Amino acid sequence: MKLQINPIATLKALLSQEDVDGDKKITIEDEGPKKFELIQTNGAIFTIEGTYFLSNLLQELALSIKQGNKTMASISAADIFEKPTQRISQSIRNIYWDDLTRTMDKKGLQKVIHDEKVTQDYFYIYVPYNDKKAYEYYNSLIKELPKIKVEILPKEISPEFVLSISDKSGLLALALYEKEGITQGQPFVVPGGRFNEMYGWDSYFESVALLIDEKSNLVKGIIENFEYQIKHYGKILNANRSYYLTRTQPPFFSSLLKEYVEAMDFTDLTWLSEKLNTAIHEYENVWMAQGKRLTSNGLNRYFAEGIGYVFETEEGHFKEIMEYYANKHQIPMKEFEHKYKNRELHIPELDAYFTHDRSLRESGHDTTNRFVNKCADLNTVDLNALLYKYETDFAELIQIYFKGNFSDENSKEYTGDYWLKKAQDRRNRIDALLWNEAEGLYFDFDFQLNQPSNFLAATVFYPLWAKLCSTQQAKLLVKNALPLLKCKGGVASSTKKSRGEVTKENPQRQWDYPFGWAPHQMLIWKGLLQYNFIDETQELVYRWLWLITKNAVDYNGTIAEKYDVVNCTHIIDTEYGNVGTNFEYIPNGGFGWMNASYQYGLSILEKKWIEKLNELTDPDILFGSIEKKKED
Repeated sequence: MKLQINPIATLKALLSQEDVDGDKKITIEDEGPKKFELIQTNGAIFTIEGTYFLSNLLQELALSIKQGNKTMASISAADIFEKPTQRISQSIRNIYWDDLTRTMDKKGLQKVIHDEKVTQDYFYIYVPYNDKKAYEYYNSLIKELPKIKVEILPKEISPEFVLSISDKSGLLALALYEKEGITQGQPFVVPGGRFNEMYGWDSYFESVALLIDEKSNLVKGIIENFEYQIKHYGKILNANRSYYLTRTQPPFFSSLLKEYVEAMDFTDLTWLSEKLNTAIHEYENVWMAQGKRLTSNGLNRYFAEGIGYVFETEEGHFKEIMEYYANKHQIPMKEFEHKYKNRELHIPELDAYFTHDRSLRESGHDTTNRFVNKCADLNTVDLNALLYKYETDFAELIQIYFKGNFSDENSKEYTGDYWLKKAQDRRNRIDALLWNEAEGLYFDFDFQLNQPSNFLAATVFYPLWAKLCSTQQAKLLVKNALPLLKCKGGVASSTKKSRGEVTKENPQRQWDYPFGWAPHQMLIWKGLLQYNFIDETQELVYRWLWLITKNAVDYNGTIAEKYDVVNCTHIIDTEYGNVGTNFEYIPNGGFGWMNASYQYGLSILEKKWIEKLNELTDPDILFGSIEKKKED
């Protein structure tokens, strides 16, 4: 049934009646009548009731007006009354991915040139010293985009150089290509909200869903951009911002490459050879350089180089630590902060704190009590599982596509067996240092103190995803860790015990209990499936998708960056707020990896549970109360 209406007049009437708090959304917080009589152009009245359906109407009206329909629009009743899972999934597939797609070319820059992170007069674009074509291209845009200022990076990018441009932050060039004589940027997908740059590990999780949604061109663009970063910046960047030049992110390139070629039934061995060569180069030069991210025990750590203060954080983020040292040195806070930022004070302890802080940001887990003031001293479970996956991925790709033998660009020979041996060596070290047989759990290892951590985080499950566990280890892990981390809305980032009591000295951090994040859920689901924990997977997928769906139904389609999995809400009070919640009428792309978790979750959830999901059946009714089980 099609409803013929005046969209602007209807939108105005709907907001006047139902948007009580004036935020241009219709949510359960609005105390309107929740019953709207829609007057069609022929005078017929069509009644719509309930928060969810009214918010759908609001979104459909806004979409129609956005498409240029000012005085007449045809709105489908089926779209207004669409089942929640279908509506959310189709919005992600057909609208949100496009909203979040960016390019580092003229068209793409026009989207981000007024970026809220740019506070200086110019919009700086930094270009690698040896990419002459990019330098010429960006300079050619200045006439039309006069705010742009193009800078060439030095051949050797040192922490000292990155510090020197801290007041001139900007975007880093990414891969360009020519099509029909026009320079275009390889596409990538941003997280959303204030994040208008390409993030490392976000891109992998987004790609998992992009392949499901048959958007392989975007995945290929992401791979090309990863390769560009490794070749020109020496690593896959935390993100393509200038202050990330000395910082990488969790390594997922081999997984992305492998999943892409598997999905595409790939035959272009020249292309694959180039990308595999680049991935091996990243592994050897970023992760396996002795004394940096490789430690003397043969395992790896996160280690982001840099000098002094971490400038990209919001005002006041380091208030407590800076006040502590200001008081210790008996210097007024503002004066101390100014002098320390400008390197007029030499305080090794504080420098070490910021090395750990940069490293925890490199880990992607910014921030968590697991890593504060200690990250660079830890051989972490997650990183070493990811590098084990690199090694087994390399072996598999070489065996399947290159008949067991691969030569890199320098004619160095690699066999599948070579990589399998490296993987086995790593597994032996992980079992010796990270696996606790008595507790049946993995823990990070502090190589400075020569002892394991006792902090239990969701990353304990990464070995399942990497297929690193023995069958017995997997059984113990699921038996021992899952009851401690499973909550009503999914898996929490840590246990409450590990987080500790929240105080001024121990503030709530966003990667700790009670918050849950999409990448953890996705890795856990896949890991469980690989060890045949089918029922456990179905329950966890349902709990997470129920959390997202219920919040979207109640809050005008909201898809947030993170959720409180205990209280099952996106309305949270923690550092950095919650990206993806600040919009009018229509969600602005949702949030990248949250979108991805929804699409991936639906792809593996059994039909009977999807039906329950559309009814918003409480997961504790279906699977039992989490709190009751913990009491028992």
